[in-house]
Amino acid sequence: MPSRTDVASRPGLAIAVLCVGGLSAALTQTMVIPIQSELPQLLDTSASNASWVITITLLAAAVTMPVAGRIADMVGKQRVLAASAALLTVGSAVCALSDSLVPVLVGRALQGLAMGFIPVGISFIRQFAPPDMASTGVATMSATLGVGGAIGLPLAAWIADSGDWHTLFWVAAGLSAVITALTWFAVPHVHDGHEGTLDVPGTIGLAIGLSAFLVGVSKGSTWGWDSGRTWGAIVLGVVVLLAWGAFELRRAEPLVDLRTTASPAVLMTNLAAVAIGFGMMAQSIVVPQLLQMPETTGYGLGQSILAAGLWMAPAGLMMLVFAPVSSSLMKSIGAKRTLMIGATVLGAGYLVALVMMAAPWQLLVASCVASAGVGIGYAAMPTLILDSVPAHEAGSAVGVNGLMRSTGTTLAAAVMATLLTSSTVDLGGFAVPSESAFRWCFVVGAVAAFVGVALASLVPVVRRRTDAIGGAPDERADETTDETPAGAHA
Repeated sequence: MPSRTDVASRPGLAIAVLCVGGLSAALTQTMVIPIQSELPQLLDTSASNASWVITITLLAAAVTMPVAGRIADMVGKQRVLAASAALLTVGSAVCALSDSLVPVLVGRALQGLAMGFIPVGISFIRQFAPPDMASTGVATMSATLGVGGAIGLPLAAWIADSGDWHTLFWVAAGLSAVITALTWFAVPHVHDGHEGTLDVPGTIGLAIGLSAFLVGVSKGSTWGWDSGRTWGAIVLGVVVLLAWGAFELRRAEPLVDLRTTASPAVLMTNLAAVAIGFGMMAQSIVVPQLLQMPETTGYGLGQSILAAGLWMAPAGLMMLVFAPVSSSLMKSIGAKRTLMIGATVLGAGYLVALVMMAAPWQLLVASCVASAGVGIGYAAMPTLILDSVPAHEAGSAVGVNGLMRSTGTTLAAAVMATLLTSSTVDLGGFAVPSESAFRWCFVVGAVAAFVGVALASLVPVVRRRTDAIGGAPDERADETTDETPAGAHA
Protein backbone atom coordinates (compact mmCIF):
# COMPACT_ATOMS: atom_id res chain seq x y z
CA MET A 1 0.00 0.00 0.00
CA PRO A 2 1.52 3.39 -0.95
CA SER A 3 2.39 5.77 1.86
CA ARG A 4 0.22 8.87 2.07
CA THR A 5 3.17 10.97 3.15
CA ASP A 6 4.71 10.94 -0.29
CA VAL A 7 1.66 11.22 -2.53
CA ALA A 8 2.21 14.01 -5.07
CA SER A 9 1.19 17.48 -3.95
CA ARG A 10 1.48 18.54 -7.61
CA PRO A 11 0.32 15.48 -9.56
CA GLY A 12 -0.04 17.46 -12.78
CA LEU A 13 3.67 18.30 -12.79
CA ALA A 14 4.61 14.70 -11.99
CA ILE A 15 2.44 13.40 -14.84
CA ALA A 16 3.96 15.94 -17.25
CA VAL A 17 7.48 14.85 -16.27
CA LEU A 18 6.63 11.19 -16.80
CA CYS A 19 5.03 11.85 -20.19
CA VAL A 20 8.01 13.88 -21.43
CA GLY A 21 10.31 11.15 -20.10
CA GLY A 22 8.34 8.50 -21.96
CA LEU A 23 8.51 10.60 -25.11
CA SER A 24 12.29 10.93 -24.71
CA ALA A 25 12.71 7.17 -24.33
CA ALA A 26 10.50 6.44 -27.35
CA LEU A 27 12.44 8.93 -29.51
CA THR A 28 15.49 6.67 -29.33
CA GLN A 29 13.67 3.94 -31.24
CA THR A 30 13.69 5.93 -34.50
CA MET A 31 16.34 8.61 -34.02
CA VAL A 32 18.99 6.85 -36.15
CA ILE A 33 16.69 5.90 -39.04
CA PRO A 34 17.42 9.13 -41.02
CA ILE A 35 21.15 8.29 -41.00
CA GLN A 36 20.73 4.52 -41.37
CA SER A 37 22.10 4.44 -44.93
CA GLU A 38 25.19 6.40 -43.83
CA LEU A 39 26.00 4.29 -40.75
CA PRO A 40 28.39 1.86 -42.53
CA GLN A 41 30.57 4.79 -43.60
CA LEU A 42 30.20 6.71 -40.34
CA LEU A 43 31.14 3.68 -38.22
CA ASP A 44 33.58 2.11 -40.70
CA THR A 45 31.71 -1.18 -40.86
CA SER A 46 29.55 -3.28 -43.17
CA ALA A 47 25.88 -2.56 -43.87
CA SER A 48 24.95 -5.84 -42.19
CA ASN A 49 26.80 -4.93 -39.00
CA ALA A 50 25.46 -1.38 -39.03
CA SER A 51 21.87 -2.66 -39.07
CA TRP A 52 22.40 -3.86 -35.49
CA VAL A 53 22.47 -0.22 -34.36
CA ILE A 54 18.67 -0.28 -34.75
CA THR A 55 18.04 -3.94 -33.94
CA ILE A 56 19.89 -4.00 -30.61
CA THR A 57 17.76 -1.14 -29.24
CA LEU A 58 14.55 -2.96 -30.16
CA LEU A 59 15.78 -6.18 -28.52
CA ALA A 60 16.90 -4.45 -25.33
CA ALA A 61 13.59 -2.60 -25.09
CA ALA A 62 11.55 -5.77 -25.58
CA VAL A 63 13.40 -7.65 -22.86
CA THR A 64 13.58 -4.81 -20.36
CA MET A 65 9.89 -3.87 -20.22
CA PRO A 66 8.63 -6.87 -18.20
CA VAL A 67 11.87 -7.00 -16.19
CA ALA A 68 11.70 -3.31 -15.27
CA GLY A 69 8.07 -3.77 -14.29
CA ARG A 70 8.93 -6.64 -11.96
CA ILE A 71 11.80 -4.73 -10.34
CA ALA A 72 9.51 -1.71 -9.91
CA ASP A 73 6.94 -3.87 -8.13
CA MET A 74 9.70 -4.98 -5.74
CA VAL A 75 11.76 -1.85 -5.00
CA GLY A 76 9.36 0.96 -5.90
CA LYS A 77 8.40 2.54 -9.18
CA GLN A 78 9.94 5.98 -8.67
CA ARG A 79 13.39 4.47 -8.18
CA VAL A 80 13.14 2.43 -11.36
CA LEU A 81 11.91 5.48 -13.28
CA ALA A 82 14.92 7.51 -12.15
CA ALA A 83 17.30 4.64 -12.95
CA SER A 84 15.77 4.22 -16.43
CA ALA A 85 16.18 7.94 -17.17
CA ALA A 86 19.79 7.74 -15.98
CA LEU A 87 20.41 4.75 -18.28
CA LEU A 88 19.06 6.79 -21.19
CA THR A 89 21.45 9.62 -20.33
CA VAL A 90 24.47 7.32 -20.12
CA GLY A 91 23.57 5.41 -23.28
CA SER A 92 23.07 8.62 -25.27
CA ALA A 93 26.38 10.04 -24.02
CA VAL A 94 28.24 6.84 -24.93
CA CYS A 95 26.90 7.06 -28.50
CA ALA A 96 27.69 10.78 -28.69
CA LEU A 97 31.33 10.10 -27.76
CA SER A 98 31.77 7.13 -30.13
CA ASP A 99 32.97 6.79 -33.71
CA SER A 100 33.04 3.00 -34.08
CA LEU A 101 30.48 0.19 -34.05
CA VAL A 102 31.03 -1.55 -30.71
CA PRO A 103 30.66 1.44 -28.36
CA VAL A 104 27.67 2.70 -30.36
CA LEU A 105 26.03 -0.71 -29.93
CA VAL A 106 26.69 -0.53 -26.18
CA GLY A 107 25.14 2.92 -26.01
CA ARG A 108 22.15 1.90 -28.13
CA ALA A 109 21.57 -1.15 -25.90
CA LEU A 110 21.53 1.12 -22.84
CA GLN A 111 19.02 3.37 -24.61
CA GLY A 112 16.83 0.32 -25.21
CA LEU A 113 17.03 -0.66 -21.54
CA ALA A 114 15.63 2.76 -20.67
CA MET A 115 12.33 1.87 -22.39
CA GLY A 116 11.24 0.34 -19.09
CA PHE A 117 10.43 3.96 -18.14
CA ILE A 118 7.16 3.86 -20.11
CA PRO A 119 5.33 0.81 -18.67
CA VAL A 120 6.52 1.62 -15.14
CA GLY A 121 5.37 5.21 -15.54
CA ILE A 122 1.95 4.07 -16.80
CA SER A 123 1.37 1.86 -13.77
CA PHE A 124 2.71 4.52 -11.39
CA ILE A 125 0.35 7.29 -12.58
CA ARG A 126 -2.65 5.23 -11.55
CA GLN A 127 -1.06 4.94 -8.12
CA PHE A 128 -0.46 8.57 -7.15
CA ALA A 129 -2.76 10.68 -9.35
CA PRO A 130 -6.28 11.62 -8.26
CA PRO A 131 -9.06 9.82 -10.18
CA ASP A 132 -9.97 12.81 -12.36
CA MET A 133 -6.36 13.02 -13.63
CA ALA A 134 -5.29 9.38 -13.60
CA SER A 135 -7.11 8.17 -16.72
CA THR A 136 -5.94 11.12 -18.85
CA GLY A 137 -2.40 10.72 -17.52
CA VAL A 138 -2.32 7.01 -18.30
CA ALA A 139 -3.74 7.68 -21.77
CA THR A 140 -1.15 10.36 -22.56
CA MET A 141 1.76 8.34 -21.16
CA SER A 142 0.71 5.30 -23.15
CA ALA A 143 0.48 7.34 -26.35
CA THR A 144 4.14 8.36 -26.03
CA LEU A 145 5.12 4.92 -27.35
CA GLY A 146 3.74 5.93 -30.73
CA VAL A 147 4.30 9.68 -30.55
CA GLY A 148 8.02 9.38 -29.87
CA GLY A 149 8.57 7.24 -32.94
CA ALA A 150 6.57 9.55 -35.20
CA ILE A 151 8.16 12.79 -33.98
CA GLY A 152 11.63 11.26 -33.80
CA LEU A 153 11.91 10.88 -37.58
CA PRO A 154 11.61 14.56 -38.61
CA LEU A 155 13.47 15.79 -35.54
CA ALA A 156 16.39 13.44 -36.17
CA ALA A 157 16.40 14.24 -39.90
CA TRP A 158 16.54 17.97 -39.17
CA ILE A 159 19.37 17.59 -36.64
CA ALA A 160 21.33 15.24 -38.91
CA ASP A 161 20.93 17.59 -41.90
CA SER A 162 22.08 20.61 -39.93
CA GLY A 163 25.25 19.23 -38.38
CA ASP A 164 27.33 16.33 -37.10
CA TRP A 165 25.44 13.08 -36.44
CA HIS A 166 26.81 13.05 -32.88
CA THR A 167 24.52 16.02 -32.18
CA LEU A 168 21.58 13.60 -32.28
CA PHE A 169 22.89 11.83 -29.22
CA TRP A 170 24.05 14.95 -27.41
CA VAL A 171 20.52 16.35 -27.68
CA ALA A 172 19.13 13.04 -26.38
CA ALA A 173 21.66 13.01 -23.53
CA GLY A 174 20.85 16.57 -22.48
CA LEU A 175 17.09 15.96 -22.55
CA SER A 176 17.34 12.72 -20.60
CA ALA A 177 19.64 14.33 -18.00
CA VAL A 178 16.95 16.94 -17.33
CA ILE A 179 14.32 14.17 -17.13
CA THR A 180 16.49 12.25 -14.65
CA ALA A 181 16.66 15.25 -12.32
CA LEU A 182 12.95 16.04 -12.67
CA THR A 183 12.02 12.41 -12.07
CA TRP A 184 13.95 12.46 -8.81
CA PHE A 185 12.65 15.79 -7.53
CA ALA A 186 9.16 16.20 -9.09
CA VAL A 187 7.83 12.63 -9.11
CA PRO A 188 6.52 11.45 -5.71
CA HIS A 189 8.63 9.02 -3.69
CA VAL A 190 5.77 6.64 -2.95
CA HIS A 191 6.77 3.66 -0.79
CA ASP A 192 5.13 1.04 -2.98
CA GLY A 193 7.69 -1.77 -3.02
CA HIS A 194 6.73 -5.32 -2.09
CA GLU A 195 9.03 -7.96 -0.64
CA GLY A 196 10.33 -10.36 -3.22
CA THR A 197 13.33 -11.52 -5.23
CA LEU A 198 14.19 -11.07 -8.86
CA ASP A 199 13.92 -14.27 -10.87
CA VAL A 200 17.42 -14.15 -12.40
CA PRO A 201 17.19 -17.51 -14.29
CA GLY A 202 13.79 -16.43 -15.61
CA THR A 203 15.22 -13.11 -16.74
CA ILE A 204 18.07 -14.83 -18.58
CA GLY A 205 15.69 -17.33 -20.18
CA LEU A 206 13.33 -14.58 -21.33
CA ALA A 207 16.22 -12.56 -22.75
CA ILE A 208 17.59 -15.53 -24.73
CA GLY A 209 14.20 -16.66 -26.02
CA LEU A 210 12.95 -13.23 -26.99
CA SER A 211 16.24 -12.18 -28.56
CA ALA A 212 16.49 -15.33 -30.71
CA PHE A 213 12.87 -15.10 -31.85
CA LEU A 214 12.90 -11.36 -32.58
CA VAL A 215 16.28 -11.51 -34.33
CA GLY A 216 14.98 -14.27 -36.61
CA VAL A 217 11.84 -12.29 -37.41
CA SER A 218 13.54 -8.91 -37.86
CA LYS A 219 16.36 -10.31 -40.00
CA GLY A 220 14.14 -12.58 -42.10
CA SER A 221 13.94 -10.21 -45.05
CA THR A 222 17.73 -9.69 -44.97
CA TRP A 223 18.86 -13.27 -44.39
CA GLY A 224 16.03 -14.69 -46.50
CA TRP A 225 12.89 -16.49 -45.34
CA ASP A 226 14.27 -19.69 -46.83
CA SER A 227 17.48 -19.38 -44.80
CA GLY A 228 18.31 -21.92 -42.14
CA ARG A 229 19.74 -19.10 -40.05
CA THR A 230 16.37 -17.29 -40.03
CA TRP A 231 14.30 -20.30 -39.05
CA GLY A 232 16.97 -21.61 -36.71
CA ALA A 233 16.78 -18.39 -34.69
CA ILE A 234 12.97 -18.40 -34.69
CA VAL A 235 12.69 -22.05 -33.66
CA LEU A 236 15.36 -21.63 -30.99
CA GLY A 237 13.48 -18.65 -29.61
CA VAL A 238 10.16 -20.49 -29.50
CA VAL A 239 11.71 -23.57 -27.82
CA VAL A 240 13.49 -21.47 -25.20
CA LEU A 241 10.33 -19.45 -24.50
CA LEU A 242 8.28 -22.63 -24.07
CA ALA A 243 10.89 -24.00 -21.65
CA TRP A 244 10.94 -20.62 -19.90
CA GLY A 245 7.16 -20.74 -19.51
CA ALA A 246 7.29 -24.20 -17.94
CA PHE A 247 10.05 -23.01 -15.61
CA GLU A 248 8.11 -19.88 -14.59
CA LEU A 249 5.01 -21.88 -13.70
CA ARG A 250 7.03 -23.75 -11.07
CA ARG A 251 8.57 -20.63 -9.51
CA ALA A 252 7.24 -19.28 -6.23
CA GLU A 253 8.18 -15.74 -7.33
CA PRO A 254 8.30 -15.77 -11.14
CA LEU A 255 9.48 -12.89 -13.29
CA VAL A 256 6.06 -12.96 -14.96
CA ASP A 257 3.02 -14.54 -13.32
CA LEU A 258 1.86 -16.57 -16.31
CA ARG A 259 -1.34 -17.60 -14.57
CA THR A 260 -2.36 -13.96 -14.28
CA THR A 261 -1.16 -13.32 -17.82
CA ALA A 262 -3.28 -16.23 -19.06
CA SER A 263 -6.48 -14.85 -17.52
CA PRO A 264 -8.91 -13.99 -20.35
CA ALA A 265 -8.91 -10.22 -19.74
CA VAL A 266 -5.11 -9.93 -19.75
CA LEU A 267 -4.51 -12.52 -22.50
CA MET A 268 -6.97 -11.03 -25.00
CA THR A 269 -5.75 -7.48 -24.31
CA ASN A 270 -2.17 -8.57 -24.94
CA LEU A 271 -3.12 -10.36 -28.17
CA ALA A 272 -4.94 -7.22 -29.28
CA ALA A 273 -1.76 -5.28 -28.42
CA VAL A 274 0.22 -7.40 -30.90
CA ALA A 275 -2.30 -6.69 -33.68
CA ILE A 276 -2.58 -2.96 -32.94
CA GLY A 277 1.18 -2.59 -32.51
CA PHE A 278 1.52 -4.23 -35.93
CA GLY A 279 -0.95 -1.74 -37.37
CA MET A 280 0.83 1.24 -35.86
CA MET A 281 4.27 0.29 -37.17
CA ALA A 282 3.11 -0.70 -40.66
CA GLN A 283 2.11 2.84 -41.62
CA SER A 284 5.26 4.24 -39.99
CA ILE A 285 7.34 2.08 -42.33
CA VAL A 286 5.33 2.21 -45.55
CA VAL A 287 4.20 5.84 -45.76
CA PRO A 288 7.71 7.41 -45.52
CA GLN A 289 8.98 5.06 -48.23
CA LEU A 290 6.11 5.97 -50.55
CA LEU A 291 6.70 9.66 -49.86
CA GLN A 292 10.40 9.31 -50.77
CA MET A 293 9.88 7.11 -53.84
CA PRO A 294 11.07 8.94 -57.03
CA GLU A 295 8.30 10.59 -59.06
CA THR A 296 9.60 8.85 -62.19
CA THR A 297 7.95 5.65 -60.97
CA GLY A 298 4.56 7.23 -61.63
CA TYR A 299 3.37 6.70 -58.04
CA GLY A 300 6.28 7.93 -55.92
CA LEU A 301 6.00 11.40 -54.40
CA GLY A 302 9.65 12.49 -54.57
CA GLN A 303 10.02 13.91 -51.06
CA SER A 304 13.34 14.29 -49.23
CA ILE A 305 13.97 12.48 -45.94
CA LEU A 306 13.35 15.68 -44.01
CA ALA A 307 10.19 16.51 -45.97
CA ALA A 308 8.85 12.99 -45.51
CA GLY A 309 9.46 13.26 -41.79
CA LEU A 310 7.64 16.59 -41.64
CA TRP A 311 4.66 15.11 -43.50
CA MET A 312 4.58 12.36 -40.86
CA ALA A 313 4.99 14.64 -37.81
CA PRO A 314 1.32 15.74 -37.55
CA ALA A 315 0.34 12.07 -37.24
CA GLY A 316 2.47 11.80 -34.11
CA LEU A 317 0.86 14.88 -32.64
CA MET A 318 -2.54 13.38 -33.47
CA MET A 319 -1.80 10.55 -31.02
CA LEU A 320 -1.32 13.08 -28.23
CA VAL A 321 -4.45 15.00 -29.21
CA PHE A 322 -6.58 11.87 -29.04
CA ALA A 323 -5.20 10.59 -25.73
CA PRO A 324 -7.60 12.82 -23.73
CA VAL A 325 -10.39 11.78 -26.11
CA SER A 326 -9.63 8.19 -25.23
CA SER A 327 -9.78 9.07 -21.55
CA SER A 328 -13.24 10.60 -21.98
CA LEU A 329 -14.42 7.57 -23.93
CA MET A 330 -13.17 5.21 -21.24
CA LYS A 331 -15.07 7.10 -18.57
CA SER A 332 -18.30 6.98 -20.58
CA ILE A 333 -18.28 3.62 -22.39
CA GLY A 334 -15.39 1.70 -20.81
CA ALA A 335 -11.87 0.73 -21.86
CA LYS A 336 -12.95 -2.35 -23.84
CA ARG A 337 -15.19 -0.46 -26.24
CA THR A 338 -12.64 2.35 -26.43
CA LEU A 339 -9.98 -0.15 -27.53
CA MET A 340 -12.34 -1.49 -30.18
CA ILE A 341 -13.03 2.04 -31.46
CA GLY A 342 -9.31 2.81 -31.59
CA ALA A 343 -8.51 -0.31 -33.61
CA THR A 344 -11.43 0.41 -35.96
CA VAL A 345 -10.20 3.96 -36.62
CA LEU A 346 -6.68 2.60 -37.20
CA GLY A 347 -8.03 0.18 -39.81
CA ALA A 348 -10.03 2.99 -41.42
CA GLY A 349 -6.80 4.97 -41.82
CA TYR A 350 -5.35 2.19 -43.97
CA LEU A 351 -8.50 2.07 -46.09
CA VAL A 352 -8.19 5.83 -46.62
CA ALA A 353 -4.58 5.31 -47.74
CA LEU A 354 -5.71 2.72 -50.29
CA VAL A 355 -7.72 5.35 -52.16
CA MET A 356 -5.67 8.44 -51.24
CA MET A 357 -1.99 7.90 -52.06
CA ALA A 358 -1.48 10.25 -55.03
CA ALA A 359 -0.19 13.28 -53.09
CA PRO A 360 1.67 13.95 -49.83
CA TRP A 361 -1.34 15.70 -48.28
CA GLN A 362 -3.46 12.62 -48.95
CA LEU A 363 -1.03 10.38 -47.11
CA LEU A 364 -0.95 12.98 -44.34
CA VAL A 365 -4.74 12.63 -43.97
CA ALA A 366 -4.54 8.83 -43.96
CA SER A 367 -1.70 8.84 -41.41
CA CYS A 368 -3.59 11.24 -39.13
CA VAL A 369 -6.67 8.99 -39.20
CA ALA A 370 -4.58 5.90 -38.43
CA SER A 371 -2.66 7.72 -35.68
CA ALA A 372 -5.88 8.92 -34.08
CA GLY A 373 -6.82 5.24 -33.79
CA VAL A 374 -3.44 4.44 -32.23
CA GLY A 375 -3.85 7.26 -29.72
CA ILE A 376 -7.26 5.96 -28.69
CA GLY A 377 -6.32 2.28 -28.62
CA TYR A 378 -2.91 2.56 -26.97
CA ALA A 379 -4.44 4.53 -24.12
CA ALA A 380 -7.10 1.89 -23.44
CA MET A 381 -4.82 -1.14 -23.23
CA PRO A 382 -2.99 -0.37 -19.97
CA THR A 383 -6.29 0.54 -18.33
CA LEU A 384 -7.69 -2.90 -19.17
CA ILE A 385 -4.52 -4.51 -17.82
CA LEU A 386 -4.45 -2.47 -14.60
CA ASP A 387 -8.11 -3.23 -13.96
CA SER A 388 -7.46 -6.97 -14.28
CA VAL A 389 -4.35 -7.66 -12.16
CA PRO A 390 -3.50 -7.35 -8.46
CA ALA A 391 -1.91 -4.02 -7.53
CA HIS A 392 1.43 -5.63 -6.59
CA GLU A 393 1.76 -7.01 -10.15
CA ALA A 394 0.81 -3.79 -11.95
CA GLY A 395 4.31 -2.86 -13.16
CA SER A 396 5.11 -6.33 -14.44
CA ALA A 397 1.73 -6.71 -16.16
CA VAL A 398 1.96 -3.37 -17.98
CA GLY A 399 5.53 -4.27 -18.95
CA VAL A 400 4.33 -7.49 -20.58
CA ASN A 401 1.69 -5.50 -22.45
CA GLY A 402 4.45 -3.19 -23.69
CA LEU A 403 6.39 -6.26 -24.79
CA MET A 404 3.38 -7.44 -26.80
CA ARG A 405 3.19 -4.09 -28.57
CA SER A 406 6.91 -4.31 -29.36
CA THR A 407 6.40 -7.82 -30.72
CA GLY A 408 3.68 -6.46 -33.00
CA THR A 409 5.92 -3.68 -34.30
CA THR A 410 8.77 -6.13 -34.95
CA LEU A 411 6.45 -8.45 -36.85
CA ALA A 412 5.16 -5.48 -38.86
CA ALA A 413 8.69 -4.45 -39.84
CA ALA A 414 9.41 -7.99 -41.09
CA VAL A 415 6.12 -8.40 -42.96
CA MET A 416 6.26 -4.94 -44.57
CA ALA A 417 9.86 -5.50 -45.71
CA THR A 418 8.84 -8.84 -47.25
CA LEU A 419 5.83 -7.34 -49.03
CA LEU A 420 7.82 -4.40 -50.37
CA THR A 421 10.46 -6.70 -51.85
CA SER A 422 8.01 -9.29 -53.20
CA SER A 423 6.83 -7.10 -56.08
CA THR A 424 9.34 -4.66 -57.60
CA VAL A 425 9.93 -2.58 -60.72
CA ASP A 426 13.24 -1.67 -62.33
CA LEU A 427 14.36 1.93 -61.88
CA GLY A 428 17.67 2.64 -63.56
CA GLY A 429 19.08 -0.75 -62.64
CA PHE A 430 17.66 -0.69 -59.11
CA ALA A 431 14.67 -2.72 -57.93
CA VAL A 432 12.11 -0.60 -56.05
CA PRO A 433 8.73 -1.62 -54.61
CA SER A 434 5.86 -1.55 -57.07
CA GLU A 435 2.63 0.37 -56.52
CA SER A 436 0.80 -2.90 -55.87
CA ALA A 437 3.30 -3.75 -53.12
CA PHE A 438 2.41 -0.54 -51.30
CA ARG A 439 -1.30 -1.25 -51.71
CA TRP A 440 -0.86 -4.74 -50.25
CA CYS A 441 0.94 -3.23 -47.28
CA PHE A 442 -2.07 -1.00 -46.63
CA VAL A 443 -4.42 -3.97 -46.96
CA VAL A 444 -2.39 -6.06 -44.49
CA GLY A 445 -2.24 -3.13 -42.07
CA ALA A 446 -6.02 -2.79 -42.21
CA VAL A 447 -6.50 -6.52 -41.66
CA ALA A 448 -4.21 -6.42 -38.60
CA ALA A 449 -6.19 -3.53 -37.14
CA PHE A 450 -9.53 -5.23 -37.66
CA VAL A 451 -8.14 -8.43 -36.12
CA GLY A 452 -7.34 -6.21 -33.14
CA VAL A 453 -11.01 -5.16 -33.04
CA ALA A 454 -12.11 -8.81 -32.97
CA LEU A 455 -9.63 -9.69 -30.22
CA ALA A 456 -10.65 -6.67 -28.15
CA SER A 457 -14.29 -7.71 -28.38
CA LEU A 458 -13.37 -10.91 -26.52
CA VAL A 459 -11.89 -9.08 -23.51
CA PRO A 460 -13.98 -9.68 -20.37
CA VAL A 461 -13.74 -6.67 -18.09
CA VAL A 462 -13.23 -7.26 -14.38
CA ARG A 463 -14.88 -4.88 -11.92
CA ARG A 464 -12.23 -3.57 -9.57
CA ARG A 465 -12.12 -2.09 -6.11
CA THR A 466 -9.72 0.80 -5.44
CA ASP A 467 -7.65 1.89 -2.55
CA ALA A 468 -7.92 5.33 -1.04
CA ILE A 469 -4.97 6.90 -2.84
CA GLY A 470 -5.56 8.23 -6.31
CA GLY A 471 -7.94 5.51 -7.39
CA ALA A 472 -5.16 2.91 -7.60
CA PRO A 473 -6.45 -0.61 -8.20
CA ASP A 474 -6.62 -3.03 -5.30
CA GLU A 475 -7.01 -6.78 -5.40
CA ARG A 476 -9.27 -8.36 -7.98
CA ALA A 477 -12.91 -8.68 -7.08
CA ASP A 478 -14.94 -11.76 -7.84
CA GLU A 479 -17.40 -10.18 -10.23
CA THR A 480 -16.83 -10.08 -14.00
CA THR A 481 -19.02 -7.93 -16.21
CA ASP A 482 -19.41 -7.31 -19.91
CA GLU A 483 -18.11 -3.77 -19.48
CA THR A 484 -17.24 -1.42 -16.63
CA PRO A 485 -16.48 2.15 -17.70
CA ALA A 486 -12.95 3.10 -16.63
CA GLY A 487 -13.07 5.57 -13.81
CA ALA A 488 -16.55 4.46 -12.74
CA HIS A 489 -15.06 3.08 -9.56
CA ALA A 490 -13.67 6.50 -8.69
